[in-house]
Amino acid sequence: MAKLRYFDAKKPADPEPTPPMAGYTEFLRTGRINRDKTHWLAEERRYLTFAEVAERTASKLRSAGETTHGRLNSFHQSIRFPKLIFHHTLRDTPHLGYCHVTAARTQFAQYEEVSWAFYIANFFARLGQNDNFFEDISLKYSRMYFAVAIRPDEDASKKLTINREVRGNGVLFHTHDPQIAIRNVLLLGARNEQLRDIIRQL
Repeated sequence: MAKLRYFDAKKPADPEPTPPMAGYTEFLRTGRINRDKTHWLAEERRYLTFAEVAERTASKLRSAGETTHGRLNSFHQSIRFPKLIFHHTLRDTPHLGYCHVTAARTQFAQYEEVSWAFYIANFFARLGQNDNFFEDISLKYSRMYFAVAIRPDEDASKKLTINREVRGNGVLFHTHDPQIAIRNVLLLGARNEQLRDIIRQL
């Protein structure tokens, strides 16, 4: 894949208005050619480094994570999620990334207790089953919400990995719809079936 280049798309500040001046009359009057910057080509685009792009992406991801976490915790006083916000940008495309919002434990009918983590991404993709977790990245939707079962990594201490024993690939849900995502996270965090029934009816 060709290496991407990013430029600063901010609109440049408008130059101070100058009185209209015809170049040929100024030359006839003074014998000089006006080489003022405003009479020549517009400023060249300023290209951004990958680090600058990643920093801007990180800021947007963190903001989305903070907003989503606030919405989750404002639903019901008995459902509270820890705030565990951190992000990653994709190596060769730093304008794309994902943000970890929260993590918790829940019980399923076929599993005694499952630890899980909830993420937001600023792209949409299929969730793969191998080391390359994101497959067929698409900009069809501007956001993707997903939760995966997690467990401690056997090879590295204090590192978490996807628990693929849960549902075959570890994915608990995967959607581009924020309403569905919030409902699913609330269902995962609900302490009893009565509260789950209320959430399902939303």
